[in-house]
Amino acid sequence: MTQKLIFTLLSFLVLYSCKRVDGKSTTKNEPSEELKVEMIKEEIIENPKNDLKLTDENIIEFLYDYEKNNKENKVRIYTDFGQIEILLYDNTPYHRSNFIFLAKKKYFEGTQFYRVINNFVIQAGNSDNISVSKKRKNIGKYLLPNDFNKGHFHKRGAISMPSSSLDNPYKMASPFEFFIVQKKDGANHLDGNYTVFGEVIKGLEIIDEICNAQIGSSDRPREDIKIISVQLIDK
Repeated sequence: MTQKLIFTLLSFLVLYSCKRVDGKSTTKNEPSEELKVEMIKEEIIENPKNDLKLTDENIIEFLYDYEKNNKENKVRIYTDFGQIEILLYDNTPYHRSNFIFLAKKKYFEGTQFYRVINNFVIQAGNSDNISVSKKRKNIGKYLLPNDFNKGHFHKRGAISMPSSSLDNPYKMASPFEFFIVQKKDGANHLDGNYTVFGEVIKGLEIIDEICNAQIGSSDRPREDIKIISVQLIDK
């Protein structure tokens, strides 16, 4: 009787230790197949292909895919003078998604309003700081195609993207920089040369304050006017 009871218990323990719900065997220290799948998914999420170096050859495909999953169209720029809120236009998708991409990469942090012309524009997105050069190098080297014909103009508060200063017959845009029109009656002579991809919806008075700063040579402020950060605004 005792031997029969011991045999029954041993059989039960063997069956219990070797069977899972899915019928596969497992051991105590080996993670289940479900856990392995979850771990792989987590690794993919934590290491997205955003480390891809962007070039003229891959930028359009990258922004086309990026735009599908990143629909944000409002940002808040924190500066030494205060906050500026920007609405980015949906019908300039490459420029909008490029700006959102750079904001999420925290590229603009530490850049400056390095060109300030009262009664005209303020220009930002660059800096003498070596950290900004490193950010650009890590992101890549590319230009954006122009997008002039979407019904947007260089009115007061328009945000636009300057063209590259290189040999540039197609007026491709320099993706890391932008300018905002401060002139009260706009700067319509710029239409058809630069892509307007958004407008200021709050903080025009901050732009006027920046334009009243003391300016040195080459339209550069005597004291740095920094962009502290660019944050996305929920719809």
